[in-house]
Amino acid sequence: MPKKLIIASTSTIHGSGYLEYLLPELEILFEKVKTIVFIPYARPGGISHDQYTEIASKAFKKIDKKIIGVHTYENPTEAIENAEGIFTGGGNTFVLVNQLYKTNVLPILRKKIFEGTPYLGTSAGSNICGLTMQTTNDMPIIYPPSFKTIGALPFNINPHYLDPIEGSTHMGETREMRIKEFHVHNTLPVVGLREGSWLDVQDQIIQLKGNPTARIFEKDKTPYEIKEGSRIDF
Repeated sequence: MPKKLIIASTSTIHGSGYLEYLLPELEILFEKVKTIVFIPYARPGGISHDQYTEIASKAFKKIDKKIIGVHTYENPTEAIENAEGIFTGGGNTFVLVNQLYKTNVLPILRKKIFEGTPYLGTSAGSNICGLTMQTTNDMPIIYPPSFKTIGALPFNINPHYLDPIEGSTHMGETREMRIKEFHVHNTLPVVGLREGSWLDVQDQIIQLKGNPTARIFEKDKTPYEIKEGSRIDF
């Protein structure tokens, strides 16, 4: 079966509730699914797995879908293996990837995605769809066994991509500078996903959706913009 993913920059956009802006798309993605296994390992702000699952559950009730946290299963790999649909939420990518390796969920998750199980990722849950997690914005607060991730995409993601603010006195590095640093040592393309945009993946067809444009970075090339509806094919 073809891959079916929504890879979103964020779960929440300004002035909107959790996942609210994506609900019409999620109704389509999870059309044939009654129960979704939620991976809360990224724990935004250090909240508990139960607290995070409750947040996701409230959002999915609006489209009549049941959420069950993978942490509540005695065997998390078996839970993913039997999942009708899967959602990995945002938070800290280092914490997420470390736990995916620790529980041995990562290879099963990759298998399920490539078999066509509908998958939603937001923020950190989007980062892991790339070839590696090395273009995350997160602090390395824990050391995962590897930076290699699912590889459902032939590139890396930089969620929450921010443009430099004209006239700003901020002296730190911009996102673009960080990605240039990445490309000194790596050749993988990077897609900078701005707030409110997402990638719709139908097998080998990867299409940008949402309002903002996305910024594309390729090693030794000038970064460029793509608009909604554009297909990404490296």
